[in-house]
Amino acid sequence: KAAITKAQASIANAKAKAERYKELLNIKAVSQQDYDEADAAYKSAKADLLTAQAQLKTAEINLNYSKVLAPISGQIGKSDVTAGALVSANQATALATITQLDPIYVDLTQSSSELTRLKKAIAAGELDKDAALHSKVELIMEDGSTYQHKGTLQFSEVTVDPSTGSVTLRAEFPNPEKLLLPGMYVRAVIVEGVKSDAILAPQRGVSRNTKGEPTAMVVSKDNTVEARVLKTDRTVGSNWLVTDGLNNGDKLIVEGLQKIRPGAPVNAMPAESVANSQ
Repeated sequence: KAAITKAQASIANAKAKAERYKELLNIKAVSQQDYDEADAAYKSAKADLLTAQAQLKTAEINLNYSKVLAPISGQIGKSDVTAGALVSANQATALATITQLDPIYVDLTQSSSELTRLKKAIAAGELDKDAALHSKVELIMEDGSTYQHKGTLQFSEVTVDPSTGSVTLRAEFPNPEKLLLPGMYVRAVIVEGVKSDAILAPQRGVSRNTKGEPTAMVVSKDNTVEARVLKTDRTVGSNWLVTDGLNNGDKLIVEGLQKIRPGAPVNAMPAESVANSQ
């Protein structure tokens, strides 16, 4: 900038001198050579100004190169390079690591066998695939609490990891409170299929008989105990998904199982009432 200021001052002086020599040349007070030299000095001063302006622009570009701007917004960790250290464009050590926290991506794994079973159930019409629910993901934190924001399923890998037999899924979650951090372990709940009129039986109300079959005790219409052999699909939380053996409206006995036997009369009470009375 100082060179530009100097060049601008030189231009003003050279221009004034050239204009004076031109007037003197008209009255033959100076020679043509003196005027030509003054005019050349004026043009040289203008060229010096252009050179100084170009040098300033080059300096500004080089100064901008000294600022390393991140392509993403996020939170920066500790720097791996100290102030004053020599760095280069292709060095192996990164200046720092920036992590995007809001939104944040959560990578999930699902066993290939479970994925195959779900796809077969959907294809057979046993499960309805709800696109609106399919994209929503719910997180269970390390302390067992439910994360307050729901995420969106972004994609599912098309290949299976041969070392784990699982497929990777990625979900995106808003993280304004910065509760989710890289490396944190969480569990996810994803609705991949909907089974209409499904019956869920509490696990504490289902046992195994001598044949290894799942069985349950229910209250019959005449208020006696009736034993049922069930067919279960899988667990859903703390419940069994029952595909056969229970009907809508059946009263499943979940308390006092050691005190009853098939055919014994019982007085059924809601499980909540029993828990409150105890």
